[in-house]
Amino acid sequence: MTVSDRPLAISCEFYPPKSEAGAAALARTRQALLALQPEFYSVTFGAGGTTREGTYETVRDICGHDPVPGVPHLSCITETRANLEALLLQYRALGVGAVVALRGDRPSGMMGGGAFRHANELVQFIRQQEGERLRVYVACYPETHPEARNPETDLANFQRKVEAGADAAISQYFYNADGYFDFVERCRQRKIDIPIIPGILPITNYAQLARFSDICGAEIPRWVRGRLELYQDDTASLKAFGLDVVTALVERLLDGGVPALHFYTLNQSALVLEICRRLGLVPQS
Repeated sequence: MTVSDRPLAISCEFYPPKSEAGAAALARTRQALLALQPEFYSVTFGAGGTTREGTYETVRDICGHDPVPGVPHLSCITETRANLEALLLQYRALGVGAVVALRGDRPSGMMGGGAFRHANELVQFIRQQEGERLRVYVACYPETHPEARNPETDLANFQRKVEAGADAAISQYFYNADGYFDFVERCRQRKIDIPIIPGILPITNYAQLARFSDICGAEIPRWVRGRLELYQDDTASLKAFGLDVVTALVERLLDGGVPALHFYTLNQSALVLEICRRLGLVPQS
């Protein structure tokens, strides 16, 4: 297979490392994932801007060393206009061509708010500052954002982000392909026609996955949860089962014609690469 034979683009997401050792490990991960010929590497932005400098430094490192564009996350819930303007100028100086625009989470105990309360306002602000220079990605939630009153209000919120100028959306991770396809269909009924890229999270740790899924509203199917509970003290079996589950999910998504894949890597490469190898998504040089 050559890259031109591959039916879709792949992107990968990282979080900013907290130490020199973590930065070195992430550099190795990024190098390994070059085998996928990724479209971009995105970097998360901690709640309330807690990783603002780390996000910038990681994107700068990607831009300076990798043959892959770095795409920063921008969060607005506790940011001032001045901070956001400064960040956009910094990223423009690096030659960044895309951002992921998010409302973001407020850290526990943090008081006060930023210039914007919602992601659509941030998208609008980015368009005012940058015009069409930047490609703007936003988030979407096939299984409904946990703070939304119901699926229809959540979909209306997503539509506002699209109307504000979003170019594409990256979904929260999920393990039920039917939920993703139903969400896409409901979007199309509302004339929302931007690409909706499924977010894929490999399974590495049951307790961590269950805790985060309960917080963000991502459903772990009961049969999957039961097997993961059974294997939670058997790392090899858990990873093998998780690989089978996620590979089957991605295969179903590919069969359904998704526009791209976005992997939440947790700063690791092995499982992402194995899933892609199993599905013939690793281009041969």
